[in-house]
Amino acid sequence: MAFLPDDFVVPTLVAGQRFRIRPITVHDVVKDYDAVMSSRGPLWERFGGCWGWPRPDLSFEQALVDLGWLQKEGQLRRSFTFAVLTSDEERLLGRVHILPPPPAPDADVDAAVVFWVRADEQGTGLERDLGEFVREWTTVTWPFKKVRFPGEDIAWDGWSIT
Repeated sequence: MAFLPDDFVVPTLVAGQRFRIRPITVHDVVKDYDAVMSSRGPLWERFGGCWGWPRPDLSFEQALVDLGWLQKEGQLRRSFTFAVLTSDEERLLGRVHILPPPPAPDADVDAAVVFWVRADEQGTGLERDLGEFVREWTTVTWPFKKVRFPGEDIAWDGWSIT
């Protein structure tokens, strides 16, 4: 079964009050690398155990390869990664990942969604605002009925998205 219906048009730009969300591309590597490396500690605490990311030795070149992979996955409609940017797109604030569910543990789930914001935005309310926006966006705009948020509404050890 396909992750998305063939006729579903993947959103290319959506906006909240404090951010814009669009598919990430290799052209975002400078802003993305800054966001990732300046937030490496908190990101490792959150994703290191399940994804092994971001490694302390993540190079700019490897970050470019990773973004190319994420961009290609979107083109192939297998998974989707979105850049969360300021309104003027001068600064990358975080990412949103929309992933197909694994075969287990919850067969009636349509998608898994993981998002993060850069460490220097912690405590500003951005993560809360983005979370509210993404929860509505993925169930209203996307063709999903049931979305899970690994690390939030289900423990990482109860969910495999690798």
